[in-house]
Amino acid sequence: MTPRTDADEVAERPRIPLSRRRVLRAAVRLADRDGLDSLTMRRLAQEVGVEAMSLYHHVANKDAVFDGVVEVVLGEMMAAVEDVEAPSPEEDWQAALRARILAAREVFLRHRWAPQVLESRTTTSPVVIAYYDHVVAVLRAGGFSYDLAHRALHVLGSRALGFAQELFQPGGAQSADAEAAMEQMGDRFPNIVGMLAEAAHDDPDGTLGFCDDQFEFEFALDLILEGLERHRAATP
Repeated sequence: MTPRTDADEVAERPRIPLSRRRVLRAAVRLADRDGLDSLTMRRLAQEVGVEAMSLYHHVANKDAVFDGVVEVVLGEMMAAVEDVEAPSPEEDWQAALRARILAAREVFLRHRWAPQVLESRTTTSPVVIAYYDHVVAVLRAGGFSYDLAHRALHVLGSRALGFAQELFQPGGAQSADAEAAMEQMGDRFPNIVGMLAEAAHDDPDGTLGFCDDQFEFEFALDLILEGLERHRAATP
């Protein structure tokens, strides 16, 4: 009798069936590891160990993959927000909303490519609408009129989801070439150069690369929430 080998045992193991959920989670994993540009049908097929044609039974095309990964990330975000520990909105709406926004931000920081994909979608996900409905519920419980809650959503924008478009996105810490360029711009843009010389520092883990973007995000969020509270308190 021919002895069994490890290869025989591997071949006999039941393969995990391919599903839309498995494909999308693999897509998220691939984008997290190798960046958004790696998210091609060919690379995704390699990630799940199938031929590319097999994917089309679960996702129609690359655009459907992008829709799907947004769905996965937003699902993670909603779960994180629902599990957050915070005061009730009736007790302290600012702390309640702040905690939820920062919980959402933690998810998007795990998937730094996700805001780019989310903003590229031509239709708004029902999950995003549900999330903003939840934000309005917090504001209403905190004493906001619908009119002021509407204004609050405009002020918060994507910051309510935990991310914001930054003014400068150099993609990394300043290099010697960048520093030389700043010196050349000193006469033309003295205030910007002076500000960056005073405030910038190396933060390779930040999304900006030259400042503590988590601190800056929370600083701006707190300013917004404090300003909204002043308006709420002043509303008859």
